[in-house]
Amino acid sequence: MKCFFKRICLSFLIAVFLSSGISSLYAKPSNKVLRIGVGQEFEYLNPLIMLMQVTGYAYTMVNRPLMTLNEKSEWVPKLAKEIPTVENGKVKIFTQNGKKMMKSTWEIRENARWGDGVPVTGHDVKFTWEVALNNTVAVGYRDVYKGVERIEVDAANPKIVHFYQDAAWDYYQIPKMYILPKHLEEPVYKKHGDKKLGYEKNSLYATDSANPGLYNGPYLVEEIKLGSHIIVKPNPYFYGKKPSINKIIIKVIPSATLEANLISGNVDMIASMAMKFDQALTLEKRIKKEKLDYQVNYKSAYFYEHLCLNLNNPFLKDIKVRRALIQGLNRKNLVKSIFADKLQVALHDLSPSDPWFTDDKSKIKIYKYSKKRAQKLLDEAGWKKRSDGYRYNSKGEKLTFQLMTTAGNKTREMVQVYIQEQWKKIGVEVTIVNEPARIFFGQTVRRGKFPAIAMFSMLFTPDTNPRPHLHKNSIPTEANGWGGINFKQWSNDEVSGLIDAIDSTFSAERRTEMRHKILYHYTNELPAIPLYYRADLSVTPTNLTGYGLTGHLFSATQNVEHWNMR
Repeated sequence: MKCFFKRICLSFLIAVFLSSGISSLYAKPSNKVLRIGVGQEFEYLNPLIMLMQVTGYAYTMVNRPLMTLNEKSEWVPKLAKEIPTVENGKVKIFTQNGKKMMKSTWEIRENARWGDGVPVTGHDVKFTWEVALNNTVAVGYRDVYKGVERIEVDAANPKIVHFYQDAAWDYYQIPKMYILPKHLEEPVYKKHGDKKLGYEKNSLYATDSANPGLYNGPYLVEEIKLGSHIIVKPNPYFYGKKPSINKIIIKVIPSATLEANLISGNVDMIASMAMKFDQALTLEKRIKKEKLDYQVNYKSAYFYEHLCLNLNNPFLKDIKVRRALIQGLNRKNLVKSIFADKLQVALHDLSPSDPWFTDDKSKIKIYKYSKKRAQKLLDEAGWKKRSDGYRYNSKGEKLTFQLMTTAGNKTREMVQVYIQEQWKKIGVEVTIVNEPARIFFGQTVRRGKFPAIAMFSMLFTPDTNPRPHLHKNSIPTEANGWGGINFKQWSNDEVSGLIDAIDSTFSAERRTEMRHKILYHYTNELPAIPLYYRADLSVTPTNLTGYGLTGHLFSATQNVEHWNMR
């Protein structure tokens, strides 16, 4: 009898234990901790240096610019009290030495402080601008800062800062710049800023990344381990709403295993730009079938996947070769076979959501798949097929290109193989060499070290001058500290002139005309091969509120203080 009751009690305890274990395993995430999976490694969070989208995703949790673009694609103030306009009297247009100039006055929120309690002031803004203009510092978006002629901090109130620049229609977009804490970074800059890469290597963002004074956003960095994770905690000095979530852990997880990590409970959500489109489709079916407490979020995005061509490559200098490559690639079938026809073939660098987008055949060149036409172009360019099926020139050189992208990205690797097979049919050899994202973007692409072709996406904001990636002065070089993102090395004087002219053109209709002319040259000369327009997507727990995808350069984390998991 005792044994019988012991067995009953033991069975009861086991049942309680198991039910407790299962319920905790499948419990919905709470505000205690949120674990987010990202598919790529990130860089240190120095806002002047960072290039990768995944770094920006983490950075926006801990720092804020003067203004930003919200999920409705509206410009709204962040650190600033309001956006200056002519109507509110904070923009003045005047003539100086025969040139039309403008002065915009920005006021930083009175209670905006760095994480160590030091006030954020106009001195931080001016210091950041000065560092960004130094060619020894590898600033990716240097043109954002070069658009300002000078900055003055108000003598009576250091929270007020005045920008002086050429009169430009998009003046309000320039101060979207992120800000460095002068009280911490200036000593480092003074000591190392005159050496190539000296500031980057010695910045506190690299040497003391958990220093609270580096951040002014709703969260502070608790720990960074490159290649592994970032942990953030609430910032007691944040000027805005107190965050509801006590701790957020951003984990680097290979894209191929994101779903498994989500289902097993290793992460609670998957960040935007982490999961590939085909993976999201598969996961969405599983969520519906198994009634899991997650949802897949989609939003049309302002970015496109493309093949960035290194125009210093002797074979790619020939326009006939470039046109043969795009016409010898069945991009429509690529989208159908890999993305279930859910995405759209890209025509150029502008998303269909952008106000400047056009698909008018009278304004741009549109390339359709034609194996016959591609082979004819290669014949005309002097590349003849031999018995091995590949093409050679009169010198006996084989027409071969190295195609690079981010290692571990299964979708891109599938696209690479597809391209390899397509171009083999027209006699072009493709070799595949991939690198970790941190190296690929931080060194290889930035410094033009890819021998021929690099595949990656570019993300833009609507109504934005393409200066950073299309102007000839935005080509990264050692002389300019590898600043700029014209990785194609494309130099077109007319395009650069149009880009310069857009800034001072206040007519929206005229700006659209000029942007269409740029699109003509882009599609005519093909410094890059557009592949497809991407969608912004993420996976979140069903009890997460206050969350929304943006579809543009400024990620959903810019509203992280409003996230709540009751």
